[in-house]
Amino acid sequence: MKKKGLLIVVSGFAGTGKGTVMKGLLAKYSEQYALSVSMTTRAPRPMERNGVEYFFADKETFEAKIAQDGFVEYACYCDNYYGTPKDYVEEQLNAGKDVLLEIEIQGALQVKEKLPETVLVFIMPPSVSELYGRLKGRGTETDEVIRQRMLRASEESQGIEQYDYILVNDDIDTCVESLHQMIQSEKQRAFRNTEFIECIRKEFVDLRKGEI
Repeated sequence: MKKKGLLIVVSGFAGTGKGTVMKGLLAKYSEQYALSVSMTTRAPRPMERNGVEYFFADKETFEAKIAQDGFVEYACYCDNYYGTPKDYVEEQLNAGKDVLLEIEIQGALQVKEKLPETVLVFIMPPSVSELYGRLKGRGTETDEVIRQRMLRASEESQGIEQYDYILVNDDIDTCVESLHQMIQSEKQRAFRNTEFIECIRKEFVDLRKGEI
């Protein structure tokens, strides 16, 4: 029987490059990971495709899905809903894939509360000034939106201690490999391998009985 996959929630301030890091991880280790596609009520950015970067929906559709308990988590961020559809996540975990969720801090803590074995990773910028420069450099948002994102980042910084790991994204390739190694180490923790431990104990019992 294939071992169930691990659920990894990746968060970070807007502009930290968390999406790029996760794409790099999926490209390098495509057989191991699955990226969960979130649903949102915000408008698509240029080049974003429905069902690829996000499932785009109107507010009424999103709220109907909330009523049906169809999300692992959901939250409202900058006046838009974001949520993780439940069916896809469960299907991938049961297939043995490690599922990556890119969601903000409210949603991450919701997942951790519901599913305590989830691993929370917060991707950090090298500095606040670097974060501001990255947001300006994207050229996709107005100065007012950037101001709102920086204020939101300041608020989010108060909750980082609730994550299991932090990872500074100073170099994409280094960050991708560090995230992969972090996940592999997490999977070796004793509490995640209780069935194997019990199997070894049983073999020792059998050996003492002279059965092997």
